Amino acid sequence: MKRKNLIIMSILVGLFSIFSIAQETEKKTGAYTEEDFKKKLDEELEKALKRIGQEKLADLSRELLNRESSLKNKELEIEKMKQELHLSQEEFQRQLKDFQGKQESIIGCLEKQSDLREKRISHMVDVVSNMKPEVAAEVLSVQESTLSVEILGKLDAGKVSKIFNLMDKEISARLQKQYMNMKR
Repeated sequence: MKRKNLIIMSILVGLFSIFSIAQETEKKTGAYTEEDFKKKLDEELEKALKRIGQEKLADLSRELLNRESSLKNKELEIEKMKQELHLSQEEFQRQLKDFQGKQESIIGCLEKQSDLREKRISHMVDVVSNMKPEVAAEVLSVQESTLSVEILGKLDAGKVSKIFNLMDKEISARLQKQYMNMKR
């Protein structure tokens, strides 16, 4: 216990002498750097520990100081990485908002085109429903089959059966098959 107290006292004496040296340096030069302070601290600590014959303690203290310095450097690196991550997150959020804006714009265009197509098909349904079945059969026979089936799907069932009966049998069979698949 006495030996431990002696070591602690020696270290404290060494630290006080370092502080007095630091104050003298400050008085002489007007300021001292942290590096100068650390050098003096290392030197005085080493002298104090050598005086009590504890070389291992001097090495341990030096290693502790080196590790502390290493930890400070790593903390700075971590802080830098945090800042970079934060900037990356902000950039990602900005790009995500841009993408969502473009996506909404495209969806809006698609919906507008879909609405316009539905209006055109509704108009064609009105036109075909006012035609005689013979003329309607002729018109729908030469149309694109998917369009013809859509129009037929919106017509009255009685009118559709008359139109199918007046069409060429091959065309009628093909359209009926698509018409049945559409209804499912």
